[in-house]
Amino acid sequence: MSPTSRQTDLRAPAPGETRQEDVPAVPPRSMGLLRERHDRLRGRITEGSRPAVERQRALGKRTARERLDLLLDEDSFTEIDMYRRHQAADLGMGERRPHTDGVVAGSGTIDGRRVFVYAQDFTIFGGSLGHAHATKIHKVMDLAIATGAPLIGLNDSGGARIQEGVMSLDGYGGIFRRNVQASGVIPQISVILGPCAGGAAYSPALADFTFMVRDTARMYLTGPDVVEAVSGRRVTHDELGGAEVHGGRSGVATFVHDDEESALEDVRYLLSLLPSNNLEPPPALPPCQATTDHRPAFAEIVPVEPNRPYDIRSVVAELVDDGEFLELQENWAQNVVCALARVDGEVVGLVGNQPMVLAGVLDVAASQKAARFVRFCDAFGIPLVTLVDVPGFLPGPDQEHAGIIRHGAKLLYAYCEASVPRVQVILRKAYGGAYIVMDSRSIGCDLSLAWPTNEIAVMGAQGAVNVIFRKELAAATDPAELAAELVTEYSERLMHPHYAAERGLVDDVIDPAETRAVVARGLAMLRNKRQTPPQRKHGNIPL
Repeated sequence: MSPTSRQTDLRAPAPGETRQEDVPAVPPRSMGLLRERHDRLRGRITEGSRPAVERQRALGKRTARERLDLLLDEDSFTEIDMYRRHQAADLGMGERRPHTDGVVAGSGTIDGRRVFVYAQDFTIFGGSLGHAHATKIHKVMDLAIATGAPLIGLNDSGGARIQEGVMSLDGYGGIFRRNVQASGVIPQISVILGPCAGGAAYSPALADFTFMVRDTARMYLTGPDVVEAVSGRRVTHDELGGAEVHGGRSGVATFVHDDEESALEDVRYLLSLLPSNNLEPPPALPPCQATTDHRPAFAEIVPVEPNRPYDIRSVVAELVDDGEFLELQENWAQNVVCALARVDGEVVGLVGNQPMVLAGVLDVAASQKAARFVRFCDAFGIPLVTLVDVPGFLPGPDQEHAGIIRHGAKLLYAYCEASVPRVQVILRKAYGGAYIVMDSRSIGCDLSLAWPTNEIAVMGAQGAVNVIFRKELAAATDPAELAAELVTEYSERLMHPHYAAERGLVDDVIDPAETRAVVARGLAMLRNKRQTPPQRKHGNIPL
């Protein structure tokens, strides 16, 4: 038979041989078909399991993708590793291998600025962290560090995926290591929108800012069942690690919100006050004539009498542009206020004693709160304005035993190390070691200003007289009259408004109404400040 013959082969097929006409027809491959299959798969992944989504909403929570839609600019999200699936096979895991592995990760924009983000998906394995899940987060964190863009984590997870054993713990370790590598390089924001238990709680603790939502957010190392088993004490999830606990008692939460919408809206607002990384300046707005602004209300807000309370936030509102500022940890350590705002369009960090709470004294919690804020501002090039009205450190055995010396030293260390522009404004009292710690000229403040109401001294006049003239007062026929005379003499000689200025420890005594203008001019003067730190690996802050 010639090679070109079309005759039919009538021989019987050999064993195992299949004739062409016996082969089932295979549908032809086409780009249209492949695209259709691809689109269907993506649709199934993005829609998720309907029962699981309904359970999530029944808990009062949005899905991971809905949260990203609220957080990011419209149509700006680029997802990575959508098709990632875990490779575990033990304990029945091989039978369930959903795409994304319980975390949606990628990048988008907020007000046009690039951010990287991951959102844990509680509808898949309860958002638990396994190896593939962790690897996706690692990838996003690496990209954020490499590109110098802020990192935002939306946390809603039951913790480590027990079925994957030590690989889950290894995944957490990789996240924590990257948190530390990114610290002071890019802003890190954690948003707690559900459970955040066990090792998962350390990443928010390492972040720069932590948001929590009331009633749904919970964060703790050991849950209520373990607490009861170990101590016999029954506590609810909210009592142990709810938003109110971490916002008002532990200080772990920077911001507490009533719902997810307001929390994510505030994340966007916070980003508008932060640089993308430590090599870029904070985003500025056009100047608003603050350098010539006259504000008589300053003198009305702050009483002349040193012991009368007032709200330092009213002073902050007069000082900053449009009276608008973002206060951090407002329900924790309320005797000190820390806030981000703008002065003449430029972002500043403000630290102020709060006379409304404990007379504005510094204690353990206030020192920790202010120290961490000062270090954050310094890391990201945000100038500092310190408003001083402090009677000293809180006395008593409880504070001493809690380590007020060590914690006060944290704030001292933070200010001494800060190389950003630093402006101090002494409103009234500035006594003892607390005066030094609150960014005094002696620890490196660039510009120290004081109102005519300032009282800078080792202690108040009455206390000083009681110590210095103890014997004279004990022997006096009228101790009260003598004490009054000595207090007047002490105040006139050692605590008059220009005493520190005469010795160069205050650069200017200003009219309170000129505070905003003088601070704005001072910040403009210091804007190009450069300071080269000594060569060292790092200091040893008294942690």
